[in-house]
Amino acid sequence: MDLYGALRPLIFRFDPETAHNLAFWAGERLCAWPWLPEPQHPVALHRSAFGLDFPTPLGLAAGLDKGGTLLPLWKALGLGHVEIGTVTPRPQPGNPKPRVFRFPQAGLILNRMGFNSEGAEVVAARLRHRPRGLVVGGNLGKNKETPEAQALDDYRSAYRLIAPVVDYTALNVSSPNTPGLRNLQAPEALKPLLAGMLDLRKEMGLECQPLLLKLAPDLAPEDLDAIVEVAVASGITGLIATNTTLDRGVVAEPLRDRVEAKGAGGLSGVPLKAKAQEVRRCILRALRGRLPLVACGGLGSTEDVRGALADGAALAQVYSALIFQGPSLIRRIDQGLMTEAIEVQT
Repeated sequence: MDLYGALRPLIFRFDPETAHNLAFWAGERLCAWPWLPEPQHPVALHRSAFGLDFPTPLGLAAGLDKGGTLLPLWKALGLGHVEIGTVTPRPQPGNPKPRVFRFPQAGLILNRMGFNSEGAEVVAARLRHRPRGLVVGGNLGKNKETPEAQALDDYRSAYRLIAPVVDYTALNVSSPNTPGLRNLQAPEALKPLLAGMLDLRKEMGLECQPLLLKLAPDLAPEDLDAIVEVAVASGITGLIATNTTLDRGVVAEPLRDRVEAKGAGGLSGVPLKAKAQEVRRCILRALRGRLPLVACGGLGSTEDVRGALADGAALAQVYSALIFQGPSLIRRIDQGLMTEAIEVQT
């Protein structure tokens, strides 16, 4: 029986943020149970990327577990890695509510959360007690009031606290919900940002820890080519593609008018899938195998994940699909990937 499927009509009666808070309240109590299952991942699912070993290529994208509060539960559900955050150096409440809207008929979520964060110090203290056997990434961002010219200071402040307690870090310069953040993707802004972060990584003795960059899906192909060259030349470890989109054209009519009526925010879920796939393929062509890429954006089935891996992605991440399909999605995808691996071997 799919318990989540049975409960979903009730859950969806609440506004998305209330439902999220209730789910995390329940999840935190489950994390305290001593009998949470220890997942057993077949060897055929194991992946190596960025110098790290992943028990399965499937992970959780940043944005759902911002503070790393449910790590034991994510591990028990069978995820290979969890990217917590986005974490800002100082606490901030994010944008005014309501700021999350779901459209179940389209598998679509609109959010303008705005990096609501407990701050790096609180999150780092929690991560010191993280469960073993789960790869954890720390997704970092700048505070809203920090000017673009001082963004590097914010990323460095968050990195100093978060990097020592995670397995990899990711720089979020692609959220559409912090004013001016996406300007940091421009090559002239990106070069000094990456150089400053790599200098800090070396200063802290973390040269072997992967440092990734998360990109937006709304970049033109020529911009993507330039960004890829900057990323490769900088010496960072890899890329994540993609974040949410501002493009309302991915939403079919007549739903588009309803989505636009909700106002600003990034779109994720099924309507993002084709656009994110196109951008990932463009990035992979430009990379030519020089850096690994993590696929994210619109993935919600074994076929989606299999396709991203076949395109050349090293790993895949889900988020919105979990909201609509529930935790059983993780098992279904892993089982589907395992079935394919067995068929290939035979």
